[in-house]
Amino acid sequence: MEARELLIGFNEIEGIGWKTIDKIRRAGLLTEKAFSCSFEDWGKAGLNAKTAEQLAADFNADWIYKRRILMKERGIAAVTWLDEEYPELLKETPEPPWVLYYRGRLELASRPAVAMVGTRVPTAYGRKVGEMLARELGAAGFTVVSGLARGIDSVCHEAALGSAGGTIAIVATGLDKVYPPENSGLERQISSEGLVISEYPLGTKSHPGLFPQRNRIIAGLTLGTLVVEADIRSGSLITADAALEAGRDVFAVPGPVTSPKSRGTLDLIKQGAKLVTGAADIIEEYRSYLPARAAEQAEKASLLTVGEDRLREKKLTSEESHLYHILHQGPFTLDELLLRTGWDFGHLHSVLLSLIIKKAVSQLPGAIYKVI
Repeated sequence: MEARELLIGFNEIEGIGWKTIDKIRRAGLLTEKAFSCSFEDWGKAGLNAKTAEQLAADFNADWIYKRRILMKERGIAAVTWLDEEYPELLKETPEPPWVLYYRGRLELASRPAVAMVGTRVPTAYGRKVGEMLARELGAAGFTVVSGLARGIDSVCHEAALGSAGGTIAIVATGLDKVYPPENSGLERQISSEGLVISEYPLGTKSHPGLFPQRNRIIAGLTLGTLVVEADIRSGSLITADAALEAGRDVFAVPGPVTSPKSRGTLDLIKQGAKLVTGAADIIEEYRSYLPARAAEQAEKASLLTVGEDRLREKKLTSEESHLYHILHQGPFTLDELLLRTGWDFGHLHSVLLSLIIKKAVSQLPGAIYKVI
């Protein structure tokens, strides 16, 4: 059995954390001889009595095989710290996860990415700014990484879906336990079009202590972390701290000094976070990370900001706006739009028709649609 399979097996055992696995690795026990280790052998490797007893009694190849079959049945794959596909940026951080469970496009985890986080109860200002920045960063070719939480996280994921950069959701549960439950539809869409990642095995339920751990992955996968809107005690500030610990940049959006939801971001700016008033502030910082074609797209990213006025004039609904921004990457056929939106045919056709009536979109021969 390969060392990566054993690493996944150890990661699946309840009660065994990062440091214990590190002791096992350093003791040279990521081999099949682990299956024949006694209580005393595990003790010599530095494990405590309870863990040593558990491994001596329960750790075997059959148990690992059954867990892997269960993952396969749920459509979940895993990449380990030992694999070439493991994201290099994350590997450079303190205590990178030994195993990443995922659904979706793993290659997104190795692309230039920016974390976007914020309050779970945003103001209208926060929602608008988060949507604008995520859409523009995605259009420029940056992958938007967030935590699938309510509020700013959800806004940013939704805005980046369908963009050139795409989006990654890092969750603090097993991939069979979506949290919050109301984001199950969004999670399915990201799994289909982007990437959903967890370091926790199947069956892991939401627990407050898991979220700070999740935040270190959000920060570790990215070049920098942008805090869109946050109060002074927001969990988003934990992500900012994790970014600093990993040697990454921290950005913050200024907000009204009278708004409690801006106290966290304003405090970050006081402490030296880079002030962001538009996607261009971040695009310029990381232009060299983009391939040539994406860099050209970055030059045009400001056009989307100009397009905001057009959207307001046309008074688009949220669904019309979502489809309109997908078509900014087009033109696309009807079949391609069905895949990108995840909508059924009748609903997609209805929204397209409304956009055509509002003169936001035109239909070309062959059922191809483009923005006007």
